[in-house]
Amino acid sequence: MVLVKGIIETSFIDYPKLVSLVIFTSGCNFRCHYCHNPELVKQEEPFMSEEKLLTTIEEKKDWIDGVVITGGEPTLHEDLPKLIKKIKDFGLLVKLDTNGSNPKMLKELIDKKFIDYIAMDIKAPLDDYKKVIQNDYNAKDILESIELIKSSGIDYEFRTTILPNLINEKDILKIGYLLEGSELLVLQNFRNEKTLDKDFEEKEGYLQPQMEHFTRILKPFVKKVISR
Repeated sequence: MVLVKGIIETSFIDYPKLVSLVIFTSGCNFRCHYCHNPELVKQEEPFMSEEKLLTTIEEKKDWIDGVVITGGEPTLHEDLPKLIKKIKDFGLLVKLDTNGSNPKMLKELIDKKFIDYIAMDIKAPLDDYKKVIQNDYNAKDILESIELIKSSGIDYEFRTTILPNLINEKDILKIGYLLEGSELLVLQNFRNEKTLDKDFEEKEGYLQPQMEHFTRILKPFVKKVISR
């Protein structure tokens, strides 16, 4: 069973150009300082039943274009393909948000044509992930997920959250090389509204001119770069 912490019944921003319902899965294997969904990091009750979730989707299906599955980290849940199959049976598109740590699951979902859009977070240059995620990781898994997504034929975006004390100009350049040839990279400026590490609620993001500078640095590597 996929542990679902909650949903947003209608979103105009989570699935590009489409109206979506957003599912938040519980549990994550990363502990990013700036995580803005700290309540989803640990698998803690209460959870939403699958029956209630699917009933809600069925009731909303004529008013939405797709479903976004985010977290937490959705690919930690072994039954994710089963849940997505049930959502697809409603005739809806599915977008997956992932940290890319489970390429095996990602490949299964791609091969079965269960997902229509993928957004993968790139936390840092591959050799420097731990300073952001504060946990063990396999760099080969991250790289494999990047290559799977790029060759999938599915619409996708890579996303990197940046803030001065974690991601600098040299890191941005390394990320550019890592994602060379990709279709889209979204730079997300850090916002200190709510964070896993409470100390980060006192920190500030980059100024707009700096964001524009980083965007220019990345343009030779990625076909399209935008900042949010």
